[in-house]
Amino acid sequence: MRLALSGGGTGGHVYPALSVARALECGLPAGDKLELLYLGSGSPAETGIMAHAGIPMRKVPSAPIRGRMPWEIPTNAVKIGIGVTRARSILREFRPQAVLSTGGYASFPVALAARSCAIPLAVYLPDLYPGWAVRATARLAGRVAVTAAESLRRLPPRDGVVTGYPVRPEFWQADHAGGREKLGLGAEEKVLFVIGASQGAHSINRAIAAELSGLLELCEIVHVSGQADEQLLSEIRDGLAPNLRGRYHLFGYLHEDTAWAMAAADLAVCRSGASTLGELPAVSLPAILVPYRYAGGHQRANARYLERHSAAVVLEEADIEQLLPLVGELLHNERRLQRMREAAKGLARPDAARRIARLVLELAEGNSRE
Repeated sequence: MRLALSGGGTGGHVYPALSVARALECGLPAGDKLELLYLGSGSPAETGIMAHAGIPMRKVPSAPIRGRMPWEIPTNAVKIGIGVTRARSILREFRPQAVLSTGGYASFPVALAARSCAIPLAVYLPDLYPGWAVRATARLAGRVAVTAAESLRRLPPRDGVVTGYPVRPEFWQADHAGGREKLGLGAEEKVLFVIGASQGAHSINRAIAAELSGLLELCEIVHVSGQADEQLLSEIRDGLAPNLRGRYHLFGYLHEDTAWAMAAADLAVCRSGASTLGELPAVSLPAILVPYRYAGGHQRANARYLERHSAAVVLEEADIEQLLPLVGELLHNERRLQRMREAAKGLARPDAARRIARLVLELAEGNSRE
């Protein structure tokens, strides 16, 4: 079986596609092989994740339309047209039985190309709030899956399936004690996990750096900073008092160990990209969410969803100077943390990847019979 994957260029779009592909691979009859090809924008996040996963990738040009200045729209439309032509050529060469799109404008040309090549298309919406690309591609899809029921009313009227967010298998394997041992963390210490987006978040990194000594008095910190700020934060760590330096665990990026780091933590500080809707619940991790304000409202909607379900607290970027007292307040309130853990756990959907994989397989089998 051959499956083409396409997403929006960030980890929140790429990882769900990978999770579904792995679930599909595990569900195939013994001896059957799954061939994968990822069609994307060529962003650093996509390139790094696909290289690590060993999946071949082809670049497809695209461009945003929503929120552009009027004079930018014709140029971007031409880029989309070029992307459709490129994607059509790649799909005809690869000949997949189905295409799985996880949204984002970078996946739009691939969806159009799949339609023109009569290749069945499945669409999964990771974010709570669908952007224009997902709303458009959903009209072309044979199957549509969403993370939460409230997303359905924002999509074109058609049958949609609520599956939850498909997280990577290691999130169901990671545990608190194992994560502490793997990362060399104190068994009885409070642990704060900090991460931005796939490439980090400069404002969060800056806030952590400004309050680092104070935070380290409260807890050990596992900080996935992104490569852009890693050197600066490393220099700040080197300047810490010796008794604090060993409590700060800095990483530019983590792959599989992200799940173990999150499982080891008592509290997270992070953006609220689509992945938070699945990964935080999978490891029952309470969070302070700092939505990225230039994400078209997607991150704020994701954050408010987790907050409404009592699994997270939202801190707007304009108020980020309140981070230290908020972290202190939550870490010292074990009863509240426990309620947040239980609320997060209640949102976990362990079968999400398998359910989406079944939808893709139904499309692929239908295409093969035809």
